[in-house]
Amino acid sequence: MGILEGKKALITGVANEKSIAYGIAKAFHREGAQLAFTYANEKLKSRVKEIALEFGSELVFECDVSKDEHIKDLAQAIGSAWGSLDIIVHSIAFAPREEFKGGVIDTSREGFKIAMDISVYSLIALTRELLPLMEGRNGAIITLTYYGAEKVVPHYNVMGIAKAALESTVRYLAYDIAKYGHRINAISAGPVKTLAAYSITGFHLLMEHTTKVNPFGRPITIEDVGDTAVFLCSDWARAITGEVIHVDNGYHIMGVFGREEEIKKEVFGG
Repeated sequence: MGILEGKKALITGVANEKSIAYGIAKAFHREGAQLAFTYANEKLKSRVKEIALEFGSELVFECDVSKDEHIKDLAQAIGSAWGSLDIIVHSIAFAPREEFKGGVIDTSREGFKIAMDISVYSLIALTRELLPLMEGRNGAIITLTYYGAEKVVPHYNVMGIAKAALESTVRYLAYDIAKYGHRINAISAGPVKTLAAYSITGFHLLMEHTTKVNPFGRPITIEDVGDTAVFLCSDWARAITGEVIHVDNGYHIMGVFGREEEIKKEVFGG
């Protein structure tokens, strides 16, 4: 029996089989969770429905998180279908493509508003509306962040600011929802080759750098993130809340370049 057996999980942000949210859904399904999915617009509807069927689910709901009425409708739909909810996976982030060019100093007012609304406020709004469905169930919520919230990652720009706000939001929400017996945490995943990632100028160079520098010398996979999400949303993590868990093969611990053998080669020539 899987460690999420009997739990009902809402997965947001699945775009395709390379999405981090897809990796989480796959791991949840393996561990026995029932799944429901959202899609942001008609363009993604058929794709998300196919993915849902892959995991034995027909629960697919439209939810543009920039619209309060969509979030309220989502809560009603899940309530009608399940009556309760155990897990929310918030895997939603967006800023207009042009905001990843240039630097933060070039950020437009509208681009800033969009990034904060979709990437940060959506977590607050979803939590508030879905919380009643989690009553008495010791619910778990996870969101996805990135190292660009802590340090400067060139061209990550306004999204780095949004992720910093997201991490702070996790801590404040952890305090708010603890009285109901629920938890919330963030996974800070290393760079993964998703469609969204390629909006960032020079993403392929970022991938090469982080792979070369991290202690294991290997890239992150959506399976790595999915397995961590399973743990955080299981009863095994019942005393963990308000945390940012790095799943980046240790990249964030490094203060100098790379692994010992590569340093020797660079400094001593072999």
